[in-house]
Amino acid sequence: MFSGVLQTELLSILYSCGSKPLAIWESKARNGHIKRITDSDIRNSLVLELTGTNVATTYISAPINPHASLGIKLPFLCMVIKNLKKYFSFEITILDDKNMRRRLRASNYQSTTRVRPFCCTMPLGLTEGWNQIQFNLADFTRRAYGTNYVECVRVQIHANCRLRRIYFSDHLFSEADLPDSYRMGHADDAELHRQHMMHRQQAMQASMLQQEQDMMQAQQPANAVA
Repeated sequence: MFSGVLQTELLSILYSCGSKPLAIWESKARNGHIKRITDSDIRNSLVLELTGTNVATTYISAPINPHASLGIKLPFLCMVIKNLKKYFSFEITILDDKNMRRRLRASNYQSTTRVRPFCCTMPLGLTEGWNQIQFNLADFTRRAYGTNYVECVRVQIHANCRLRRIYFSDHLFSEADLPDSYRMGHADDAELHRQHMMHRQQAMQASMLQQEQDMMQAQQPANAVA
């Protein structure tokens, strides 16, 4: 899917504030929902919420075609995700230099790591609120299977969580080095416009108040002479 695209430092595959955040994703929701909502923890910005009574039956998966591959060669996978204090899991399918597809499954209800020929399951620890999950897929492939990472084939995110952005990178970025829209606390365009208008209104009010004070000060000598 992205194999013919120039893959530089950052490649985003989901942005909750975009016009079509699930354009390349298949979505399934049984006894749950997948929808955009606002989150008060990040300035009432739009986020994608996945919730369901069963994590296995509510998920999003990219690409839509089950036989296609994302073809992303960047080795670092990063997800800005909110802990809803419920069961949550995700799965990454990679291709290695032995032409084998391996799956990495991480969940907050798994207690031990298990490595099988085609699948590795591992526990996932999340802090309260918003988290930035970073996975070195090349290091994982080498440690688990003794092979070299070639590309990411598929990403599948299950309930229960809220998503801000999912992207790949050629190296790990600090928060300060990321573009504004990739940062965890960045406001969306509507929020930035609201803040801009509020600051503009405050500036206008301050200017009007200063003008009134200047007029009062200018009138005082005239009144004193009179």
